[in-house]
Amino acid sequence: MMSSRLVEIPVSVTPTDTIRAIREIGEYNNWEMRRIEESKIVSRWAIVMPISKMTKVLGIVVEEGEAKGLVMRVWSHTPGSAGKITKVSFEVPIEIEGKIWINILNQWVSKFNRCPWKWSFGERSMIGYFQPEFYKSKSLLKKEGVDITKWTKESVF
Repeated sequence: MMSSRLVEIPVSVTPTDTIRAIREIGEYNNWEMRRIEESKIVSRWAIVMPISKMTKVLGIVVEEGEAKGLVMRVWSHTPGSAGKITKVSFEVPIEIEGKIWINILNQWVSKFNRCPWKWSFGERSMIGYFQPEFYKSKSLLKKEGVDITKWTKESVF
């Protein structure tokens, strides 16, 4: 069993876009991958009490290649009364830490049509303008090695 760490990042893009991006990177690098489907319990706040429900989790496991052992899971949930936030969870094996992981994450971020750590005013207003996920997204990606000051949609291959 490989040792790994868990990185969970809220993003402003859809779950299908997040999966597609990592799949395209894997296909380009000739990684052997498989899909996973799971479920997860998520909570949302309704006035003063949390309500728990199950949500569908999509994912990809890299079985062979440079990123062997990398697992990505993604789900969407409603933290308040309306609007959805997508959360991405990466299990990063210790073997790909450093330059390999930073390169994979930067390639992944560059695949989106919009900046994954920025929400529009309308989206923020619907979800709850002061949700902590908005700040966490930017700070977690920065901590992982993504240059958040200059996001452009350009291929890094």
